[in-house]
Amino acid sequence: MKTINPQLSFSTIHELGDQIRTREVSPVEITEQLLQRIEQLNPQLNAFVTLTAELAMDEARQAENEIMNGGYKGPLHGIPIVHKDLYYTKDIRTTASSKILRDFVPDYDATTVAKLHEAGTILLGKVQT
Repeated sequence: MKTINPQLSFSTIHELGDQIRTREVSPVEITEQLLQRIEQLNPQLNAFVTLTAELAMDEARQAENEIMNGGYKGPLHGIPIVHKDLYYTKDIRTTASSKILRDFVPDYDATTVAKLHEAGTILLGKVQT
């Protein structure tokens, strides 16, 4: 793998997808860099309601393994994403940025979440609505 471009955090999904497909960069490298950026900026921005760093790294390793073994799923495979905190995510807190729902954990994924997961995206976490 090549050295990570410091501007990787500002790449488009299309650019990242091409780099993952051609193995110029790995889902693990991208995810690590984005998690570092979130750690640096979120204390000031307070954008994340729930950060799923451990899950993201597990999903990144899985995506990388699948891609390296010929199981490339398409242009979203290995792409780190976030979901607004309105979308139900199985076993992950979904508050809709409401105090009333602060401890709500759904037992299923919203259709959008499930389809993005099937496409091989990597969940970094849930952001404010």
